[in-house]
Amino acid sequence: MKREVIFWDVDTQHDFMDPDGNLYVKGAELIKPKLEALTNYAHAHRIPIVASSDDHELEHAEISATPDYSETFPPHCMRGTHGAEKIPETTLLSPMVIEPVAIAHETLVRQLSSHAGDVLIRKHRFDVFSNPNTRSVIEAWDPTVIVIYGVTLDYCVKYAIDGMIDVGIPTIHLVLDATRPIVPEAVDALVSGWKKQDVRIVTTGDVVCGRIE
Repeated sequence: MKREVIFWDVDTQHDFMDPDGNLYVKGAELIKPKLEALTNYAHAHRIPIVASSDDHELEHAEISATPDYSETFPPHCMRGTHGAEKIPETTLLSPMVIEPVAIAHETLVRQLSSHAGDVLIRKHRFDVFSNPNTRSVIEAWDPTVIVIYGVTLDYCVKYAIDGMIDVGIPTIHLVLDATRPIVPEAVDALVSGWKKQDVRIVTTGDVVCGRIE
């Protein structure tokens, strides 16, 4: 079943969003009202949300006791912990959980065609496309527009946007005021590069007031 518009929620989990989280992103708690507004808007307008979430165990390559904060990070979003759970503001409706284990494309397309709720894509790396089923999710719903937000702008959001560009999504809206970076100094260059690739920079207000197309 084709879905014209999809909202894409990146890693809005307690360990990133809360000041006491294991890998807290500075200022992330300040965007919670915007995230809630986007979630409520999507559900009120029956727009499906695809959310990604880190789902780690100690042996995963991204987890390290001596992290470099580039390719490796300290333990965070460990499976079964409070830190791995999504914040209340971005609660999903009847989510189909997709683990990072390959599912036959035809099988996943069939499952999604009859699914009326949201989707949660779990991942062991910061790139959502490291889950081998992510492309199949996009291809199954074949969206014309993706509205993306969450954390962190310069890591997980970046990889998601770059992957969507590679897939060929016609219109990508980045809700910039509903994101937070790890390195604020990186934002201008990232946004400039995405604009050159026709990513549209919008605000939460633009989205919830229906000013995007």
